[in-house]
Amino acid sequence: MGAEKQACMIIGASPLDSKRLFKEFDPKHYYVICADAGYETALDAGIQPDLIVGDFDSAAEPPPRTVKCLTLPVDKDVTDTMFAVLKGFSLGFRSFLLLGCLGGRRFDHTLANLEVLQYIREHGGHGILADENTRIFLLHDEKLKMTGMKGATVSVFPYSGSVCTVSYSGLKYPLNRDQLTCGGFPMGVSNLVTANAAEVRVHNGSALVVVVQ
Repeated sequence: MGAEKQACMIIGASPLDSKRLFKEFDPKHYYVICADAGYETALDAGIQPDLIVGDFDSAAEPPPRTVKCLTLPVDKDVTDTMFAVLKGFSLGFRSFLLLGCLGGRRFDHTLANLEVLQYIREHGGHGILADENTRIFLLHDEKLKMTGMKGATVSVFPYSGSVCTVSYSGLKYPLNRDQLTCGGFPMGVSNLVTANAAEVRVHNGSALVVVVQ
């Protein structure tokens, strides 16, 4: 399994401040799959990916022949990022870090990658979407602990359902088994971490937790 590495890093095509991010998440500890033009980010950062997948419609040039590559058809039912996750699952990985999968010029791709995060969760895996300042988690009847993150902004949104029941501790606006709904009133947006140890717990339903530092 990827030289005994326990987690899979997928690098997408959205721009990244790679020096900062790859310092926090050292690619040496991951099996690295680049999705489409994500290989350009990897090569610019001096990272040798284990695998490159994609139709390369967003790449400036073809991938190098020195790296194992799976070329996909342009007309297909899955995105390049989704295919990379499926490949990661087939290799035995269950923990995924998705970089270069937020922002950029394609908001529809960002939404699609939230669906990828849901796929990972529903198939027994754990996934994080991350860029330089943002971490996105999908919680289902579980909790997220945050340590040493005073000053970070935390937003919680119901996902894959109209309601979720949540509790917060260590945040400016605490909740105790309160309901968040998809009724057009985003009550869970822009909370603030005020303690060295903070927690978001989802008691029922699923929630996207967005942490911005």
